[in-house]
Amino acid sequence: MERNTKFHKTADTITVKLKFLLFSAIIAFLFPVNASAYVVKYKEDYYKLYHVHYAQAPDDCIENIYWLEKAVSADFANPLYAMAKIETETQWEKYRFLFQMHLNLKLIEQHLRLGRIYDKKAAYFYDAPWKDEYLRNLEKAKSCYEAGYYYWKEAQLWAEKGSISQFNFLYITDLQNWEDERERIVTGELDYKKTLDRELTRLNKVIADLVAMESKTY
Repeated sequence: MERNTKFHKTADTITVKLKFLLFSAIIAFLFPVNASAYVVKYKEDYYKLYHVHYAQAPDDCIENIYWLEKAVSADFANPLYAMAKIETETQWEKYRFLFQMHLNLKLIEQHLRLGRIYDKKAAYFYDAPWKDEYLRNLEKAKSCYEAGYYYWKEAQLWAEKGSISQFNFLYITDLQNWEDERERIVTGELDYKKTLDRELTRLNKVIADLVAMESKTY
């Protein structure tokens, strides 16, 4: 019963968080703040709301995914307010490609973090009494991992755009970690598809083992 309660509380927390975010968006739309207040509008603004806790709960991951998704679809701020020093149109173009790539990589990371909260590394014989709860949570983990494939394709696309010959010997030095991410994707050193494939293969094995169990009480 204790494990049952824990699973249900976790699901309830996620539902409440999502409702809160939707409510906040509606309130912001219906009652816009005055001109002197800070307005979250541009890609850079939303990205600054993204944050990683030392130990992330499901609602922390969901909040980060929400802000990152908003950042992906938002417009860029004027180059004067970019997250790096921009002096030419070519720098501005590469900055935009790197930013989109980086956002999609962070979305993969957050989906992996969220998936691992619900994941179960292995199925043991004594898990039988709670196998239904485990299976429900494993399906949540599976959906998180599967979502990562979309973001990985997007990240690869923007990394390729940021690596065309036009940008040879042009580096956004203020964002060296983004440049490193781009280089690692292009060379194949960073490959989230392999990570997602590995996690899903293992997870599907755990699901199969649980399904095969008889519901016993130990």
